[in-house]
Amino acid sequence: MHTPDFFSAVRAISLHDPLAGFLGAMEGGLIEYNYTDAVKLAGHSCPTVAGAYLATLKALEHLYPEATPQRGEIKVSFHESSSSGVTGVIANIATLITGATQDNGFKGIGGKFDRRNLLFFDVPMCGEMRFERRDTGSAVSTSYHPEIVPPDPAMKELMQATLMGTASPEEQNEFARLWQERVKRILIDHIDDPRLVVLE
Repeated sequence: MHTPDFFSAVRAISLHDPLAGFLGAMEGGLIEYNYTDAVKLAGHSCPTVAGAYLATLKALEHLYPEATPQRGEIKVSFHESSSSGVTGVIANIATLITGATQDNGFKGIGGKFDRRNLLFFDVPMCGEMRFERRDTGSAVSTSYHPEIVPPDPAMKELMQATLMGTASPEEQNEFARLWQERVKRILIDHIDDPRLVVLE
């Protein structure tokens, strides 16, 4: 499997998963997710996937400034419904990283490690997503603004030609390159730009 080089340069997210440690899946329960994991789950790399990954990363950094985030101990809420726009895609990535599910997740063992009822939609709130620690109740909302990293002007025409089947192989490759170049700018060049993911 070959991916764009910048995928491996995106900041990884490290967590402690008590269930993984209990069952011996990860030594010490320490688990790491990276942008490639999010891409594998979604099946593609785009500004939405990048934003979902980045919003989760930023929220966890805010909620656990001097500690390792606890997977399975974080509630995730969305302002929109699960079928609205790209909310479902974003929620899948948040679930991958935090372990939060609705009623279809892991039921736990001996009253521990229950991952259900940690994911919510149609929640009145500021922002687009909210992350909340179950242990302390501290929470943060996020809003993602990919418009501050606009696409290359040539991308629109190349995309149309590619979708219509009139683009040459060279034009198709150039479209894909420009598409991923924007994702790279979001995740590498602007990763710490406070305008990109606004925390409240």
